[in-house]
Amino acid sequence: MTLALLNVLHLLQSVSPIAVYLIVAFLVFGEAALFIGFVLPAEASVITAGVIAKTGHVHIALLLLIVIVAAIIGDSTGYFVGERYGDRLLQMKAIQKRRALIDRTIVELQRRGMLYVFLGRFTAFLRAVTPGLAGISKMHYRRFLIANAVGGIVWGGLSCGLGYVLGDVVEKYFSRFGYAILSIVVVGAIAHHLIGKRREARAESGQ
Repeated sequence: MTLALLNVLHLLQSVSPIAVYLIVAFLVFGEAALFIGFVLPAEASVITAGVIAKTGHVHIALLLLIVIVAAIIGDSTGYFVGERYGDRLLQMKAIQKRRALIDRTIVELQRRGMLYVFLGRFTAFLRAVTPGLAGISKMHYRRFLIANAVGGIVWGGLSCGLGYVLGDVVEKYFSRFGYAILSIVVVGAIAHHLIGKRREARAESGQ
């Protein structure tokens, strides 16, 4: 997990601007649409792309637009996958390991679907599975799309913005401290992901 994240983050620093946009778009889209989020959450890459945007390598406004659009389309794809292939989706090994949490999520989606879709955007595992589970729970797509769009805009803005703000420090001290600071960003993103997974495990066990 950690090695995969570091490889992606290192890649974003070394490729062309177009490649940065494409990589970030693919990771954000694929997080729920292709279930990449089970092994590689897109959040760390979005934050790092925000840092890179501050250095002038990519444009922050275009990056933000790409992240938001990819998030909305990716989650919508995940919704339709869940709606059509729900039974197969529930048989996936990664989901079976957290079946209690999955069942609880489906119940919450049926009770307060839009709020749960929005909140799910901010937890790595739920960000990957909530769209599909919304489809399984037969949540009306229009309601899902509204919550999905709002969540994508807020999450995209916060993630890009966090990287861009951190980029001020990277840009100012890049020659001496930039890579060290960027490493701290990477470690922080990984720690955030691991803490989120621990909270999910506690929620699943009912603690």
